This record gives sequence, structure tokens and C-alpha cells, in this order.
Amino acid sequence: MAEQKTMVRDLTNGSVARQLLVFALPLFVSNALQAVYNMVDMIIVGQFIGGAGMSAVSIGGDLLHLLTFVSMGFASAGQVLIARNVGAGKMKEVSETIGTLFSFLLAASVLISVVCFALRYPIMHALNTPPESFSYAMDYMVTCIAGLVFIYGYNIVSAVLRGMGDSKRPFIFVGVAAILNIILDYLFVVVFGMEVFGAALATVIGQGVSFVSSLVYLYIKRQSFGFDFRLRSFAIRRDSLKPLVMLGIPMAIQSAAVNFSKVLLMSWINLEGVLYSALAGIFNKINVVGGVVSMSFTAAGSSMVGQNLGARKYERVPRILATIAVIGLALFSVMTVVMVAVPERVFGMFTGDVAVLSLANILIIPMILNFYGAATRSISFALINGSGNTRLNLAVALIDGILMRIGLAALLCFSFNMGSLGCWYGDAIAGFMPLLIGLVFYLSGKWRK
Repeated sequence: MAEQKTMVRDLTNGSVARQLLVFALPLFVSNALQAVYNMVDMIIVGQFIGGAGMSAVSIGGDLLHLLTFVSMGFASAGQVLIARNVGAGKMKEVSETIGTLFSFLLAASVLISVVCFALRYPIMHALNTPPESFSYAMDYMVTCIAGLVFIYGYNIVSAVLRGMGDSKRPFIFVGVAAILNIILDYLFVVVFGMEVFGAALATVIGQGVSFVSSLVYLYIKRQSFGFDFRLRSFAIRRDSLKPLVMLGIPMAIQSAAVNFSKVLLMSWINLEGVLYSALAGIFNKINVVGGVVSMSFTAAGSSMVGQNLGARKYERVPRILATIAVIGLALFSVMTVVMVAVPERVFGMFTGDVAVLSLANILIIPMILNFYGAATRSISFALINGSGNTRLNLAVALIDGILMRIGLAALLCFSFNMGSLGCWYGDAIAGFMPLLIGLVFYLSGKWRK
């Protein structure tokens, strides 16, 4: 039992603010380092290859994020289920959920990789990939597809650890991998001249190291949560699969809807040429920072809400949400000041291409809107995901990801003739929809069920 205490963290007692910060800070750094993979690719490729390379990394990176929707959705669902079972003291259910989660998601990663490789050319054409960056984008896409299983595997292990209240170890594993990715990026792209393929290969190797190291740690600590890693333990159990599917499908659709909208918007932006495609890459990568903060507080808040609901400590939930709001809004206010004060330095990190930089200031206001949309999103998703409300997850996915994000972008881009700028404003404004839906859900009191 002494071992179990070091593996499973109780999030139902003590200071809410302290627990949230202690839990969310490693998550933030971990997610930031994970985001560094593609961001470093963009920076190094932008500095040494130029606009065509940036366009390729932007297109390939957005497509890769879309392909991880199953992993993100079901891993988040697994994390919530593990957290709730930990809070209720049901360790047998925790073990069975882990085995089902592993087998289901790893099989899904292989299937998705095979299908996308077979359809790689139609996919590139459907995205309106500029001719100047087509071969680069194909290299990036194919290489990252080959490493998709590592992304899925790492998300599984992270979900298990975070569901038990451990956010430090995922940070350590991805930190080592991120440093390796930076070194290999420079080595492959600059020293060996492997261009965009080298950047993608560095990313895949880094992801592989992250997955393997986290899996080894989980195996070493297996006795603390009763999962023995024997072949029979990886059987997909119906009792575990049903709640995982019921919660995971809406979460996967939510992730897919948002990422699909970004890919679709990218295809519209690509119609304006390689310069705007490169700008879209900068826009998306800076907004990754906002997404990292939002995802970190969502994941930490979901585990905290899940455990407290499992323990029937309802009075702590409003305090958790209020703490997320205060910290998130403060952080994004700092980011806004930096964006307004020194935009040229922010944009200059990604490229020295004068033609791209001359247009970059049009991104400032949409970026600031995205920052605050991300800050408010984490409040709602912590409550919705932590309570396991599958119907509301699905509603948010459809309203935020499809109806509002694509609808607003299409309206501004085509009906108001705003072009690419309309896509960016539409994406930013739609980001506030989860706040409205989450507020109604909170006031209804249904999260207590």
C-alpha cells in the first residue's frame, strides 16, 4: 500500500489552488514540450528552407493533429474514468480500463496509418496544397503517419498517469524527447540537409522515445495499480469498453471537429498561395501556446472534478472552476501584452522571409481573441469532461467545431470577402462558444449527476 500512495494522488482534500497548480504546472510544461515538436520543425524549416517549407510543415502538422483525434478523445475519456474510479476506490475497474484503453487505441493507430498512407495523394490535393510545397508536405505527412503509433501510445500512458493524479512523469518523458527532437532537427535539416523530411524524422524519433520511456516507467510501477502487463490483461473487456466508448466518442468527435475545421480552413487559405499558407502556419503555431495552457488546465481540472464527483465532494467543484478562471485569464493577459508590445520579435522567431513578415501584423487581433477563447474554454471543459456528460460533449463538438467555426469562417471569408483574415477571425470568435454552453450546464446543476 505504501507504493500505491506514491502512484495515486488524492485530489479531493486540501487547497484547491495549490493542487491545481501542482497538477497543472507539469501538465503545462509537458504539453508545451509536446507542442515544441512541430513548432521547432516550423522554426528551423522557416529559417533554413523558407516559405515553401513552412507551408509544408503547417499543412502536415495540422493534418497530423487531425489524425490524433481518436487518441485525444479516448485517452481523455480513459483519464476521466480512471480518475473517477480512483476517487471511488475501485482499483479493479482501473486496471481493466487500462488494458482496454491500450488495446483499443493502439489498434486504431495502425488502422488510421494504413488508410491515410493509401489515400495520401488525394488528401494532399483535397487540402489545396500549393505546388511549391507539395513534395515537402508529402514527405512530412508520410513520415509522421509512420510514427502515429508513438503518439497514440504516449497519450495512453499519460492518460493512465494523469488519471491517478500523476502529472510529473509525463512531463519528464516528453521533456527528454523534446530536447532530442531539437538536437535531431538541427542535425538532420541544417547539417545533413535532409530538408522537411529530416524535420519530420526528428519528430517521429522524439515521439518514439517519449512513448517507450513512459511505458517502461508504467511497467516498473505496475504493482501499485494492479495491472500486471500480461497478455490477458490487454483483453478488451465489455464492461470497460462501454463507458470508454460512451464518453470517448463525443470527446473524439469534439477533437476531430475542431481539428477538421482547422484543416478545412487551411485548405481555403491555401487557395491564396504559399505566403498565406506560411502565415497560417505561424498563426496556428502561436495559438498552440494558448492551446497548451487550455489543455493543461482542462486535463488537471477534469481529473480534479472527476475525483471529487466520485467522492461526492460537490462543494469543491465551483472552487476548482473559479481557480482555473483566475489563473488562466492572468496568463493569457500576459501573452496579450507580449503580442501587442513586440509582434515583430514573435513573428521573427519563425522565419526571416521578408514577404511573409510584411503581412504578419494582420494576425495580431485574431490571435488575442484566440488567447481569451482558450482561457475560457478550459473552465467549461474541466466541468463537462470531469462530469462525464457524453451528450453535452457531443453538442459542444458539433456547435463549436462544425457549426460555428466553419460557419463563421465561411461567412466572413466568402460572403464578406475577407479571404484568409475571415478564416482567422471566424476561428477565433467560435472559440468562445464552449464558455456559453459550460455556463448553462453549470447553472443547471446537472453536473452533480
